[in-house]
Amino acid sequence: MKREIDYPVTEEQAGLRLEQFLRRLGYSRKCLALLKQTEGGVLVEGKPRYLNQKVSAGEKVSVCIREQESSEKILPVRLPLDIVYEDEDLIVVNKAAGMPTHPSMKNYDNSLANALAWYYRERGEPFVFRCTNRLDRDTSGLTVVAKHILSSCILASMAVKKEVTREYLAIVRGKMEPPEGVIDAPLSRKPGSILERQVDFAGGERAVTCYRVAGEGNGHSLVALKLLTGRTHQIRVHLKYLGWPLVGDYLYNPDMEYIGRQALHSRRLAFRHPVTGKDMEFTAPLPEDMRRVLEPGG
Repeated sequence: MKREIDYPVTEEQAGLRLEQFLRRLGYSRKCLALLKQTEGGVLVEGKPRYLNQKVSAGEKVSVCIREQESSEKILPVRLPLDIVYEDEDLIVVNKAAGMPTHPSMKNYDNSLANALAWYYRERGEPFVFRCTNRLDRDTSGLTVVAKHILSSCILASMAVKKEVTREYLAIVRGKMEPPEGVIDAPLSRKPGSILERQVDFAGGERAVTCYRVAGEGNGHSLVALKLLTGRTHQIRVHLKYLGWPLVGDYLYNPDMEYIGRQALHSRRLAFRHPVTGKDMEFTAPLPEDMRRVLEPGG
């Protein structure tokens, strides 16, 4: 994979050291270190320049990212793959419920990473799996995967700065009250468990979730949620803490009467494109198994 990107130097950027110029565009120190090791990785007006040298207005800074290696430990497997969007820098996928994001000992060949490894091998392109918003195995919906080190670094930085909007849909049993609010409750790992999390006001990390009831049906409430932080199992634990646990959640509320997996769907992703700066927004419809829960006799 070869990605070439040109940046014109503006009057406001004139006088910055080349390193400062690139850092302000989102380049991490790790990314800059890799570019320094790449022949022709960073050029100014077509010529090499040290990162501590200054740039001038009107000059063109060119970055070239070359990646030829693939993730050796990810087995390419032909699996269903719902691609919502793809360009040179990223790919957005509507992940199915039941598909892990990453391979593991018990899920060696059925993950999103396996599916993408097959997809890129068939196209003759190298593949390194860099998922920037990991979803639980049984959570369906949108996730974004970076296609090279630069987009990965910038998207990760944007997530830390809360510049990535993530909205989910969830289903709980009953008429949820109050119908909207903010859950601000810190989370930590539950003692004795490698999976479960808990609300922990003494030693947990801050976690904030905004919610509102978006619909009702068949004795259940459809809840729209927006994450302001990104803790493991945040929505699942927060809704249980509030007294409205997700239906179908084997770990926190094994209520499997209407659905066999946690009723949670990543509905919307919005962010600024890591390379072009263009505003991006994607949505994925409520999956059929969750829709049935809300239908009479579902």
